[in-house]
Amino acid sequence: MADWEIRPASTADVDAVAELRAVVLRPDLERLGRYDEQRVRRRLRDAFLPEHTWVIEVGGAFAGCVSLRPAEDAHWLEHFYLAPHLQGNGIGAAVLRGLLERCDRDGVLVRLNVLQGSPARRLYERHGFAVETEDPVDVYLVREPGRAGSANTPA
Repeated sequence: MADWEIRPASTADVDAVAELRAVVLRPDLERLGRYDEQRVRRRLRDAFLPEHTWVIEVGGAFAGCVSLRPAEDAHWLEHFYLAPHLQGNGIGAAVLRGLLERCDRDGVLVRLNVLQGSPARRLYERHGFAVETEDPVDVYLVREPGRAGSANTPA
């Protein structure tokens, strides 16, 4: 696994996050017939909340981001993107594990949604998420506090 760090996001990060979102989501959105070059960036810019977002850096360079937005009955895990060349080497799992440990300590339910057919779904399911509902585009997942998956067992 590469050396990585996580830091609080700022409003200055919005363009880098919007660009990464467009790159990461493009294959799934194209497969679903829903890719629009401007819309994919605009939706991120419209929903970006730096106070609930962290930036992932590898070697001091921007590599990804994740948001954990508090809501009435749960926290929503959103905007979890990692540069494609860094996917699959444990960084995303480590970041997710850290966020979920925090939610477990606080007794907080976590929700998220992924696009139908997204390989990211397997990561979430390994960490204790289960399908709550789905539609033709999105799969909505939920994780009860303390519901660790096999990839999140104590060492």
